[in-house]
Amino acid sequence: MAQDSSPLDVAPLRAELSGAVHAPGDDGYDAARQSWNLAVDQHPAAVVEVASPEDVAAALAFALGNGLRVAPQRTGHGAGPVGPLGEALLLRTGGLGGVEVDPAARRARIGAGVLWGEVAEAAGRHELSVLHGSSPTVGVVGFLLGGGIGWQTRAQGLACNSVTAVELVTPAGERVRATAESEPDLFWALRGGGAGFGVVTAVEIELFPLAEAYAGMIAWPAERGPEVLDAYREWIAGLPETVTSAVRYLTLPPLPEIPEPLRAVPLIDVTAAFAGGEAEGAELLAPLRALGDPIVDTYAAMPAAGLCRINGDPEEPVPGVADGGMIGALTAEACAALTETAGPGSGSTLLAAQLRHMRGAASRVPDGAGALGRLDGEIVYSAVGMPGLGGEPEQVLADIARVQQALAPAGNGRRYLNFAERPTTASEFFDPETLARLSAIRTAIDPDDLLLSNHAVPVAA
Repeated sequence: MAQDSSPLDVAPLRAELSGAVHAPGDDGYDAARQSWNLAVDQHPAAVVEVASPEDVAAALAFALGNGLRVAPQRTGHGAGPVGPLGEALLLRTGGLGGVEVDPAARRARIGAGVLWGEVAEAAGRHELSVLHGSSPTVGVVGFLLGGGIGWQTRAQGLACNSVTAVELVTPAGERVRATAESEPDLFWALRGGGAGFGVVTAVEIELFPLAEAYAGMIAWPAERGPEVLDAYREWIAGLPETVTSAVRYLTLPPLPEIPEPLRAVPLIDVTAAFAGGEAEGAELLAPLRALGDPIVDTYAAMPAAGLCRINGDPEEPVPGVADGGMIGALTAEACAALTETAGPGSGSTLLAAQLRHMRGAASRVPDGAGALGRLDGEIVYSAVGMPGLGGEPEQVLADIARVQQALAPAGNGRRYLNFAERPTTASEFFDPETLARLSAIRTAIDPDDLLLSNHAVPVAA
């Protein structure tokens, strides 16, 4: 699609929408175009803030009529790989709110503009939990479309397979409700196949009985990294599936909101959540505590809704550069490679290099699974830096690449979409058969390649 050189006339779209439209030069344009990741500088042809499915359909029709593409976005956590938006409408879905919990059925209907923290709190009031990620300010829909891993992944599997229905507007402007019985192919694709199959306006998900968990983090000086990694590798080998955990090299920035013991101090820490009570949780954690002399130990019983904050992810927009990958098994060689590239003495400018333990339910394909039924690797990893706090963008990117190259020998040929924050192709996330099926479904529903997203499944030529 190509746009002519004359200024885009958004007046007809403004007349149709209940939401706002921001064109370049408007007072609200710069604020509206900004993604959560402040390192991503988006300059769309216009920003459309939709407030209803009718708004979505009108925006899609306007884009088609003006030779533009459409990039749906709630927060912009994964905006980096989307690419230039100069010939696209940025479709902001924050106005599509609402959380409705049915505790008897253990289901929730969630608007596309809702963030995970709100859903976790709503479910928690009924002693139920959701399969959210590691931050309360991540959007529900984008997380689910890309698969979804969090602090119950080993017990409950990928979050995308807890989805029971998806409401969306197709590129042709049709409102669709996709379930296992209605639009089953589309429903399959939407659960882990990424974006690009329509503009999601709401989802329905399964809720899980969990009122309380035992969770937190324990950290030591980074110099103890090799010792901690060896202990962690032994520890996870005997864990029940009710424990999901991660280990990372971490250097938090020297900011006032960071607690003094952790501020600008190179650390190695283990974050984990146990879906159970304090006594059993403390017993499970004992091998790590036996290492002794931690700088901090925050493990405690907490409401399940609190799990979305245990990773300590920033909750306000920040500039970040990140990428990740997957490895088949956490070997001694992989641990040594992580220390060499992100540990003390490595010269790394990264804020964090984290290994997340999978297996358990994440390695099994559940009945009726979507496009992403399981993860093949034992470990999903991520490396992240913040330009201006430790290194310039080029150096941060180089340090991320060092981690990826060092862990490549342990790789299994697959990546996890939500942790791939640099441009790549969909073939890195799906086997050839799955990718071919996804491409056929996307070609049927979006033959004009109207929708623009990160790592989109290609439309067949």
